[in-house]
Amino acid sequence: MGTRRKSRELTMQMLFQGDLGKQSPEQVRKLFWSSRDDVDEETRGFSEDIFRVATMRQEEIDRLIEAHAANWRLERMPVVDRNLLRCAVAEMLGFPATPAPIIINESLEIARRYAAPESINFLNGVLDAVAREVLKQRLG
Repeated sequence: MGTRRKSRELTMQMLFQGDLGKQSPEQVRKLFWSSRDDVDEETRGFSEDIFRVATMRQEEIDRLIEAHAANWRLERMPVVDRNLLRCAVAEMLGFPATPAPIIINESLEIARRYAAPESINFLNGVLDAVAREVLKQRLG
């Protein structure tokens, strides 16, 4: 698994952990990394960067997801799906140099490992719609 995919996977896991508990993002980070001393600096750094965008811009990210998740409220989505979406949208917003198709494909690969098989098409559709919206906002 590549460094970037591993970073994305770790970010999704941190977001998942934060979603389940009543901890601040800083508490989630400390607890999460306390048990992972085998992660190299580059992988951890990129993961931290995405996590920071995801937590700092969570309201904006959640609005984008809900606006493009036809009739699905965020709290009704499976927790894995919700946090995969948050991770991908955070990367789209925070790292515009990374092409959206790469972010989407990487997210779907992670989903194949963690999400239910029937989630893949849903995630793909939502991420594609969000990517188009983000691109439209960038272009003005």
